[in-house]
Amino acid sequence: MKIHIRLLVAAILCFSACKNVAPDEDDVPLAKVDNRILTLSELEKAVPGNLSKNDSIAFTQNYINRWVKSALLLRKAELNLTPEEKDVDQILSDYRASLLIHRYQQKLLLQKYVPLISSQEIEAYYNKMSENFKLDRDIIQGVFVQVPLNAPNLSDVKKWYRSDDSDDYVKLEEYCFQNAQKFDNFVDRWVTVEEINELLPLPFPQHPMFLDYNKFYETSDSTSHYLVSIRAFHKEDDIAPVSFVEEKIKAILLNKKRIEFIKNLEEELYDEGLKQKVIKFY
Repeated sequence: MKIHIRLLVAAILCFSACKNVAPDEDDVPLAKVDNRILTLSELEKAVPGNLSKNDSIAFTQNYINRWVKSALLLRKAELNLTPEEKDVDQILSDYRASLLIHRYQQKLLLQKYVPLISSQEIEAYYNKMSENFKLDRDIIQGVFVQVPLNAPNLSDVKKWYRSDDSDDYVKLEEYCFQNAQKFDNFVDRWVTVEEINELLPLPFPQHPMFLDYNKFYETSDSTSHYLVSIRAFHKEDDIAPVSFVEEKIKAILLNKKRIEFIKNLEEELYDEGLKQKVIKFY
């Protein structure tokens, strides 16, 4: 069987390399279930062109096995379903129509639709719908530092990471580039508390007022010290800041614009159909 599959793959690769050669009139059969036949040309169309030889062999064997199982299921279905149950012409026709319409719409979207969302649009939508953007978790902005237990000048690090002075931050950054195991400045972006807790051996206390009264958090394990400076926060059920939900709003607005584009397209085609008199009402 393996030798046979290798020969099949070799034939497929040969067909792929010789695109200018006319195919044989008599296609090579590979498998048969009753009157259904899987041919080499059908298999060739299914094999991706970027597979290695070994992957092609595996794909080929799997494809043939799946084809046989599917053909056996279809055989049983046709033997056991009533003529009414097997009548799927209308379903197939409707599906084909829906598929062609969808493909045409997507083609037009790619050709004519430029998905631009301005910051003003995002801000306006946020202001109008802000109640829909309540947080389902706590989020913070700040600085995260992880240094080895034997890190030098640890007292300076603890002073710098707590400071609001820009010179101290430069010192902290320079120090961390040389000594830190991990350093992240996220004072300009929002991060969930869960994301920070995943970096800590001992997570933030789950007290509901912890963020209200703590700007700094320190912990350690057998290898490292962990320092977190909390510069700003929003708690669960607060309205999310616009920067935290910006991408979500952008996706909503893009979808609205796509729907509007398709609706306008339908109206244009309707008017065009009336003018060209391809529409007739009875």
